Amino acid sequence: MRSKTALTATAALALGGCGLGGKTPDVLLNLTPEATLAPQSGNTSSAENAITVVRPTVPQALDTTRVPVMTGQQVAYVAEAFWVDTPDQLFRQLLSETIAARTGRVVLDPLQFSFNPGNRLTGQLQNFGVDAVTRQAVVTYDAALARGAENVATRRFEARVPVAGIDRANVAPALNAAANQVAAQVAAWVGR
Repeated sequence: MRSKTALTATAALALGGCGLGGKTPDVLLNLTPEATLAPQSGNTSSAENAITVVRPTVPQALDTTRVPVMTGQQVAYVAEAFWVDTPDQLFRQLLSETIAARTGRVVLDPLQFSFNPGNRLTGQLQNFGVDAVTRQAVVTYDAALARGAENVATRRFEARVPVAGIDRANVAPALNAAANQVAAQVAAWVGR
């Protein structure tokens, strides 16, 4: 009982130190894929056709659970809008699900070290927030696809979705839509 109480207190302290100002938000935002694998479904592939989706790198402004708002060279954050995880991890999960559902390829997690990683998709998530000037949710992903040891291809993907207002209720669905558009573009590029 004592260790359970200590664990709960430790978790509360850890959450309080996550830049949330000590107050736990009443709602956390998440990305939901538009394309998903059906329950009980799976894919089979040779290691050469499998793909490992690696967590993208992010600039410092995105290395947070907050939703950034860009105004020229300034960065602010949407009040009371917090992701359940950092955008790089959420976007990696969305990419993995979308690629598996749209291409039929086997998608591996980077932590599955016992398998041949096959092709490796990595990159940098340049934008994942709101452009205050254009009032658009913007997702920009610079992808790098390594097909074996000899062949690497790169490409920039971007989606912009209008936002009615710069608040939690409006930016969350717009960013989800933009992230899904980029994920669909990447899946088409990666192909079967």
